[in-house]
Amino acid sequence: MRRNAFLATTALTVVIGQQALTQDVDLSYGFYGIPGLIEMPIAQSAEEGAIAGGLVARDGLYRLNVGAQVTDRLSASVNFTLTDFYDETGTGVQADEFHRSFNLQYRLINEGEYMPAVAVGLRDFLDPGRFQSEYVVASKSIGDQLTVTAGIGWGAMGSHDGFDNPFGSRADRPTFDANSPDGDFATDQWFAGDAAFFGGASYQINDKWGVMAEYSSVAYDQAPFAPVADVETPYNVGVTYRPIDNVQLTLASLYGSDIALSGTFVLNANNRPGMSGREGAPVPIKPRSATARAAQNWDRGQVSEDNLRTAVQAMLGIEGITLTGMTMSDQSVRVRYINGKYRSQAQAMGRVARMLTQVMPGAIEHFVLEPEENGIPLSSTTIARSDLEQLENRSGASAAIYQRATFADAHGGEPLTKVVADDSAFSWGVSPYVAMTTQGADGDRALDLGVKVRAEYQITPQMVLSGAVVQSLVRRDGDDPVADPTPELQNVRTDSGFYGDDGFPVLENLMLTHYGRPGANLYSRVSGGYLERMFGGVSAELLWKPVESNLGLGAELSYVAQRDSETGFGFDEYDYDVVTGHLSAYYDFGDGIHSQLDLGRYLAGDWGGQVTLAREFNNGVTMSAYISQTDVSHEEFGDGSYNKGVRVEVPLDFFTGSPSRKSYGATFRTRRGDGGAMLDVDGRLYDVVRDGHRNDLSDTWGRFWR
Repeated sequence: MRRNAFLATTALTVVIGQQALTQDVDLSYGFYGIPGLIEMPIAQSAEEGAIAGGLVARDGLYRLNVGAQVTDRLSASVNFTLTDFYDETGTGVQADEFHRSFNLQYRLINEGEYMPAVAVGLRDFLDPGRFQSEYVVASKSIGDQLTVTAGIGWGAMGSHDGFDNPFGSRADRPTFDANSPDGDFATDQWFAGDAAFFGGASYQINDKWGVMAEYSSVAYDQAPFAPVADVETPYNVGVTYRPIDNVQLTLASLYGSDIALSGTFVLNANNRPGMSGREGAPVPIKPRSATARAAQNWDRGQVSEDNLRTAVQAMLGIEGITLTGMTMSDQSVRVRYINGKYRSQAQAMGRVARMLTQVMPGAIEHFVLEPEENGIPLSSTTIARSDLEQLENRSGASAAIYQRATFADAHGGEPLTKVVADDSAFSWGVSPYVAMTTQGADGDRALDLGVKVRAEYQITPQMVLSGAVVQSLVRRDGDDPVADPTPELQNVRTDSGFYGDDGFPVLENLMLTHYGRPGANLYSRVSGGYLERMFGGVSAELLWKPVESNLGLGAELSYVAQRDSETGFGFDEYDYDVVTGHLSAYYDFGDGIHSQLDLGRYLAGDWGGQVTLAREFNNGVTMSAYISQTDVSHEEFGDGSYNKGVRVEVPLDFFTGSPSRKSYGATFRTRRGDGGAMLDVDGRLYDVVRDGHRNDLSDTWGRFWR
């Protein structure tokens, strides 16, 4: 033990004392979804916005990783691991245990000329899981090819040649108990128990090949509930190969007795994989003569407002933008429109403004632009025509036009002259889906892949009838539960696997929704029908969100009943209904960081709250994580009291480079317990409203001139 501690301490001394200049050494991805050696972490981070997906395969263990560089310093990943493990005797083997884990790493100190990068990390930290670990790690680049790393770990990373915890007050750490269900945050175990040193180095031979070696502080001994592995040595070695940019393949020798393969694919949310700018070039600004700019009004006898409205409607239609209303005065024009093409409302706004310069009389100086969604105006942005003429081809034009624009609520004001849209009121689409559900509280997971058909009919601008039908094509059913361990708590989610398990199409939702503007800064939604796959009823929501405010407040109240699992139309099978609802607070921190706090009553009748934090990049890629806690006791109901998950959403234009408002997402969550279960109703107001408000416009305002 002393020899190994000496080697790790020596490595740490080399790291801190090395006087080489900081270098941009290519980073490798380890087996936990973020930059690392093999199983040990490093303190360096990927580029902000990097999203990595990877697979790891070794004897008795298969892992799917999804990682992200959320901010410049914060790295996060989620792991889905299928592993063999030793049973309670420590000798028998249980196969194919499925385990989800969440990991965070924060870089405390940036690498400098003499100072290494230093980071602190948590593995499998949301539950007392098999791989739960905490660590502090330092890494230093030496030249442009070599990086050395050393650190100290706790938990699973403190199990090989461990020593007494340097934090004496946290000397004890409970051993892992496989019979303990999810739902215990287990903060009392963080940085508790024995600690151990780890370290390693990586060397990038050239652009394609690299090698690495590490001293692991993880002991895979034959203790009860430990993953199955034969350990002959704590040293691991590996080689990496990058056949193309953003793809890494790794072959590693583990613990002197095993071989592992991994593949990682990396995208950066700030860099499109597809070429951007595939949309047609915008029309240029049409400048006015000095005489036209000086005019105080325009001759309605020469050109009528009706003709101007028809011309604007036709021009905006070319851009995929639908004019819904327009009113003119002597020196201003107010237009309301639906942006059906551009993900960025700022880009659509720039296109509308350019079009108006082409057809508006010279006396019209002010353009009042009002984007609309589901029949409700989102905001009112006033832009001076002279500013457009002055700034179009100047450096810093985007920032300048943003500073000169005026943002306000679009509620009230003079009535607009309505424009009858040429577009059909009916729309539909087909898309693939993938879902992983839990059949019963004790059942296995079920993997479901299929197609979803969605349709929508716009009865009025503010009232829409929508529905979706899903058809499973590939399904791996889990075993039916033997018994319900939570008889006092309604199975509002743990029975979700029974919906659609007969192979027939499933009516996912069919509902009528009305959106409104009951007052200044207020938005409303009322939905009725089959609101989601498991529940039907009525849901009402009210949102207060000023256009220029970072803060939004909302309230939702729903009365729902649980749908039959076989036909999906009736409500007799479960004979369960509930009043559920939440008070919500939304706050935009800027730079694409959004937060949400929900407090209220959940579908199973439990009370509690949920915190969600999201990062949206300028290219529209969004990564979010949530944690919920309710008054359902962990001791009585197990994983019902506590849920968490991660969601990644990617807009279609990120891949194609062509403008689109469509996006695709995936949610990675722990077992979907009955506690903390919210109604999955589409069209919640904050997501509908916010992209037309000042903060979201600001985030993508650079697209105004595109």
